[in-house]
Amino acid sequence: MRHKHTYKYKHAVLALLASCTLSACGSLDRLAQVGKAPEMSQIQNPQLQANYRPVSMPMPAPQTSLKQPNSLWSSSRQTFFKDQRAGDIGDILTVLIDINDQAELDNETERTRSSNEGAGLDNLLGYEASLNRVLPQAVDNQNLVGLDSTSTHTGNGTIEREEEIEVSLAAVITQILPNGNFVIHGNQEVRVNFEKRIISIDGIIRPEDIAVNNTITHDKIAEARIAYGGEGQITDVQQPRYGQQVYDVLFPF
Repeated sequence: MRHKHTYKYKHAVLALLASCTLSACGSLDRLAQVGKAPEMSQIQNPQLQANYRPVSMPMPAPQTSLKQPNSLWSSSRQTFFKDQRAGDIGDILTVLIDINDQAELDNETERTRSSNEGAGLDNLLGYEASLNRVLPQAVDNQNLVGLDSTSTHTGNGTIEREEEIEVSLAAVITQILPNGNFVIHGNQEVRVNFEKRIISIDGIIRPEDIAVNNTITHDKIAEARIAYGGEGQITDVQQPRYGQQVYDVLFPF
């Protein structure tokens, strides 16, 4: 009996040590940041980052620009004078993000089904009167088989969502696709006291959608990926503890 209790005690200690080991790295990092503001990320070339992947999209056949002899005009130019809008890799433009979405969905379903089946055997070559000798109890030839079925289903579903974001963000052209479209990437970090706000955007734009003041709205960005979040003491307090998160994932009820 003592050996059994010792075995259980060892397993409990090992489980506790395992959980402490899993959280050690995160806890040490958080302890190292006590009393310090979140560190700002260094400015880096997006193409040199480990998770950078060039964008590949279906493209039409490339078109060549035609230039008439003794003419300064090219068919690929949109204006005669120099265009100040972003048009090459490394150029900067401003993305205007103004999201004010509201969606509401309400569904209601109700279904009812009822069925009744019956079967009887009035005559069977005179043997119908002898069925009580075969079956354990006396039977009624008029009601040999009966089946009743009732099914009722009611379902209600409601979804309501509202999102609002309004911010401006500078982005850099990181790639020019074969059809002339631009791949852009932008990242911005603002730290106020011990809280850091982070916003990033990635997507594909058309050069003709860039306004004369070198801005573009978010609704003209294809494959847009917009992330808005933060780091710091307030954000950390708003997050549930890792033990509670694991419990929510594993608990089946």
